[in-house]
Formats: sequence, structure tokens, C-alpha cells
Amino acid sequence: MSNQILIFLIDTLLGLLSLALLLRFYFQLLRVPYYNSVSQFLIAVTDFMVRPARRFIPGWGGMDMSTLVLAWLLESIILTSVYVMQGYDFDANIIFSLGVMGLLGIVSIVKTTLYIILVMIIMQAVLSWVNPNSPLAPLLDSFTRPFLMIFRKRIAPIANVDLSPLFVLIVIQVLLMIVAGFHMEISALLH
Repeated sequence: MSNQILIFLIDTLLGLLSLALLLRFYFQLLRVPYYNSVSQFLIAVTDFMVRPARRFIPGWGGMDMSTLVLAWLLESIILTSVYVMQGYDFDANIIFSLGVMGLLGIVSIVKTTLYIILVMIIMQAVLSWVNPNSPLAPLLDSFTRPFLMIFRKRIAPIANVDLSPLFVLIVIQVLLMIVAGFHMEISALLH
């Protein structure tokens, strides 16, 4: 019982911090407007980790790699903690096991990224019906535009209804199934 509570707390607290780091990374990568309350919140919450990490982890190709690496490290720590609390013995082959945890951390980052895109597209679709002039609209538009443009270029609106979000959501669901398969295959290496 106490292990379940501890796993829940670690997963929730470190998971939220990892999510904040990932959002900060993608907001910078996709050039989401800097001066909005969500961006400012993400910077305020994650700056204590990102600033020191930038001294050791340089940017690459205009990307803030320190933020992405920190998110990956947190995901790997979460997974390792869960396995340890569930009784997995890392002593048998610690290097191999930590390598597998690193791979599972990458898979978790990809899965979280897909869920972020999914939620942003759904939020944008709902806001476009309910309140298209919402302060969140420019943020959601700049975040989702690169994903939606792939389909908007190829599929014209039908009766002024943009179907590109539907196609992006279908692709994301397929990718989530593929990622789940990778996760199972990598996890099987530990047994």
C-alpha cells in the first residue's frame, strides 16, 4: 500500500515537472508567443533546473537541448523508481538495466509528446466553436499549425469545415499504438 502511494507521488510530481519541461521545449521549438501567461508559467516553474543545465548541455540547431534532456532524465528516474519499488533487481546487470530505462524514458517522451499534441488540437477545436477570441487561441494556433498544415495542404475544407484536426488525431492514435508496442518490447528486455 505505501509503495503504491509513493509510486503515485513520484509519478505525479516528477511527471508534472517533466511535462512542464517538455511544454517549454516545444513552445520554444514551435515559436509559441513568449509573452503569454502559460509560457511565463512554464519558464518560472522550470528555470531552476534549466538555467544550470544549460552550462553543461548546449543547444543544438536552435533547440534548447538542456530542457529536453532534463525531461528525458526525469522520465527515466520515474521509470527506474517504479521498477525499484516493484521489486526489480538492478544489481544483476545495472548497466544494461539503466540502458533499458533510458530507452523507456525516450519512449515516454514520445508518448507524452503525442498526448500534448492531441490535447492541444482538441482544445483548439473546442475553443474555435465556443470562444474563438480566447486568449489561448494564438498560443494553440501557433503550437498546432505545423501539424495541421500537413493535412490542410492536401485536404480542402468541406462546407467550410476544416477536417485536418480529425486526420491529425487519427495519425496520433496510430502512433500511440506503435509507441505502446515499442514500450512492451523494450520492457520485455528486463524480464
